[in-house]
Amino acid sequence: MKIAVNNSIIGKIKPMHGVGQPPFRGTDFSMFKYLRDAGIPFSRLHDVGGAYGGNMWVDIPNIFRDFSADPTNPESYDFTFTDLMITALVENGVEPFFRLGVTIENYATVKAYRIYPPEDNKKWAVICEHIIRHYTEGWANGFKYNIRYWEIWNEPDNYEDPLENQMWRGTKEQYYELYGVASKHLKNCFPHLKIGGYASCGFYTLSDTFVKEAKSSPRKEYFIEFFDGFLEYIKKNDCPLDFFSWHSYDNIENNKVYADYARKRLDEEGFTDTETTCNEWNTSINDRGSYRQASKVAAMMLAFQHTPLDSAMFYDARFGISVYGSLFNPLNGEPFPAYYAFTAFNRLYSLENEVEVTGACDGVYAAAAKKDGKICVVIANTTDKNIPLELDMCGKVNSCILTSKPQNESITALPEDLPRESILTVLEEV
Repeated sequence: MKIAVNNSIIGKIKPMHGVGQPPFRGTDFSMFKYLRDAGIPFSRLHDVGGAYGGNMWVDIPNIFRDFSADPTNPESYDFTFTDLMITALVENGVEPFFRLGVTIENYATVKAYRIYPPEDNKKWAVICEHIIRHYTEGWANGFKYNIRYWEIWNEPDNYEDPLENQMWRGTKEQYYELYGVASKHLKNCFPHLKIGGYASCGFYTLSDTFVKEAKSSPRKEYFIEFFDGFLEYIKKNDCPLDFFSWHSYDNIENNKVYADYARKRLDEEGFTDTETTCNEWNTSINDRGSYRQASKVAAMMLAFQHTPLDSAMFYDARFGISVYGSLFNPLNGEPFPAYYAFTAFNRLYSLENEVEVTGACDGVYAAAAKKDGKICVVIANTTDKNIPLELDMCGKVNSCILTSKPQNESITALPEDLPRESILTVLEEV
């Protein structure tokens, strides 16, 4: 396999190495250093702190505990714990991507608590307004942080039947109305910020057209129905949509299809300036802690770079017992191999300007960047085979960093073979 790096700039490296909920223990945020060291651009604040947001973090009912209270009165709010976490993120260079809503209720079929539509959409929007003012304008002894993205709810399309839905005990029309009221109010208050949603469950049914194995179901078809209805509603009612967020736990090739589809549908309906973000994704969760997963995580970010996506956020970076918490060992807090996929991608991101890469074979993904006489290429081999490697770059190799069994990151000479299930970063000076 001959990988060739062209010196001509073809675009910008996009922030594909964001994460979901950040790693912390109680009020110990020392693990945020790992996010800082990996240059993580965003941490999406959803499902933070466990069930019901740990009764302390981020969720609207945790910050505004009595819906009958006065939303203009600072005493109606409890920002205590969320303040601590957001401040720690900002101090470590990570921008919060703030989900306005609630944590998923996995046992909602037994009893649901916080996932019902708000009693008063306008009042809910005013509550969100004051949360935003607290974190961006200093209201209620708050802060003036640069938090640009404010997401209205999460996965309201989880199930068509409200009694099955773990995120939204209402109809799709009720969500459209909430989004309409809240988005208009918040955009009017904060025209400089990005207001959007709705953290779609995704577009899995589209893969039926592209792969032999059928993946459709009435639930997955409802995801598309909900999306179409949402676009129709916000277009008819002139609602702002600065970004559209969607989720996927599918493979690389199908995710590329979904990214294209989201962009196509938004453009068709006139939302050509709306950003798209896959702000909840993971791959091979059953391989957590392995080099196989690390290579696939790197490959996904490299592939996302070449789609219409504007950003992506991995689900997730939590420290704890969960197959989704794939970056840190829950027994000792040390990074799993997948963490080093993020440090590798950040080496591209820090150079800003993407240059063309050719020659990758099946199962191998690559991207390259350059700035100020430095060039970096990152190559991920997701196959179970060592692959002979010839690398044609523009300058002199300065260093090679290899993530492969049995070493997370090691400085090495340029290998003749790209090891199985590995990530190779090559830095050059021109």
